[in-house]
Amino acid sequence: MKIIGTIFTAMMLLMLASCDYGPKSSRGFTLPDGNVEYGRQYFVEFRCIDCHTVAGNEDDMNAPEGIDPIMNVHLGGKTTQIKTYGELVTSIINPSHKVSEQYRMTPAPDAQQSMMRNYNSIMTVDELIDIVAFVQSQYELEPYTPTVYMPY
Repeated sequence: MKIIGTIFTAMMLLMLASCDYGPKSSRGFTLPDGNVEYGRQYFVEFRCIDCHTVAGNEDDMNAPEGIDPIMNVHLGGKTTQIKTYGELVTSIINPSHKVSEQYRMTPAPDAQQSMMRNYNSIMTVDELIDIVAFVQSQYELEPYTPTVYMPY
């Protein structure tokens, strides 16, 4: 019984150690709520529609003709896992943080992996939080239905 307690304690300490509270942690970071309607306007104004389609908005947020289909990154719609606020903010301010192989630049100049333009010097914080509010509002959580296996 003592071994089980020791293992449990070690597991708890390992889990706590994995929580990053160092100087680069996101602990305590938060931005104000954004305005979905303004975000929709900025999404068009910053030409996000050149490479992104948003579920349910295809008719009134049309990308210019001639865009390579590989550049059509679909956002929103039904999903079993909603993108968090932090993931969406990071995707805009540091698009090379996490890039699908499908959209990776080859070869990547200056460690930039994403084909997405860098908007950090162009976009205000207000515009950023409004775009994030718009994009996040376009996702619809669809509960995951596990496969039911019949007993043998």
